[in-house]
Amino acid sequence: MEDEQKKITEEILRLKEERRAIILSHNYQRDEVQEIADFTGDSLELSRKAAGVDCDVIVFCGVNFMAESASVLSPDKTVLLPELEANCPMADMVRVSGERKVWKTFPGYDEQPTFVFPHDFTLRDIKAQHPGVPVVTYVNTTADVKAESDICCTSANVVKVIESLPDKEVICIPDRNLSAWAAKNTDKKIIAWDGFCHVHDRVSVEDVRKARKLYPNALLMAHPECRLEVLELADHVTSTSGMLRFAKSSDATEFVVGTEIGLMYRLGKENPDKIFYPLRKDMICPNMKKTRLSSILRALKELTHIIKVPEDIRLGAKKALDRMLEIK
Repeated sequence: MEDEQKKITEEILRLKEERRAIILSHNYQRDEVQEIADFTGDSLELSRKAAGVDCDVIVFCGVNFMAESASVLSPDKTVLLPELEANCPMADMVRVSGERKVWKTFPGYDEQPTFVFPHDFTLRDIKAQHPGVPVVTYVNTTADVKAESDICCTSANVVKVIESLPDKEVICIPDRNLSAWAAKNTDKKIIAWDGFCHVHDRVSVEDVRKARKLYPNALLMAHPECRLEVLELADHVTSTSGMLRFAKSSDATEFVVGTEIGLMYRLGKENPDKIFYPLRKDMICPNMKKTRLSSILRALKELTHIIKVPEDIRLGAKKALDRMLEIK
């Protein structure tokens, strides 16, 4: 198995040079995928980095909306998503208009729930109900949803983005938990979409209590996609990149990690003298785990699967992203 993996790795590196490609890996990817990547990080962070790199091909090891963001910011580069069915169920919980979306799990992760779009309500419906109210859209959404929005936000800057707007109320999509966290930290009225990340939403107060009991000396870091009652018990609420920074700068030596377990690899690698425990061992995103080294090899060999956002949608999505990036 090691010899086979080594052979695949060597072929990936050869093809990467031949294609003038770079490999991006989200923090939740498999360990071996993170290891071979040129850059590892949060979704938007990676897309912005790739836009400044001199290359022809971007291989994005993540989920669909991430590859779309790379296409939005790097329209002249070929963006590849190694596994076409690597979708984000939360992103699929909001759509601009059109038919109802359904997301299901795939073999090997049958213990995960199957999600169906919560209702037939669309983004345009909620905008019609609240005319003139700006839409703040989490970057964990598809490009067409971003294009229909006023401004984007990340899990790290959602409050700052909301506070930058002159309006007294805003529509926040699609994560109800991120919206609840924002509402707790701003005086503005938040009209929240009823979407969620199943990895983070499953965490309960009881999980936190168990972790505190098991690891009494550890600091608890929680992602703002967790439920508000969980976040209120955490020592530090932040994005995955924020967790990496916090763990590195903290004097603490033990941490409970309240996000997808893929982050554990990089946390351990960057902090070999510290110990990290998962808040729940089943905090696994099956879609993030779809990409393997063989997926990357196939993508580079066959230039699959190309993600190209139509220009009209790309310009609208970029405008929403640019508005966010203009905030000081």
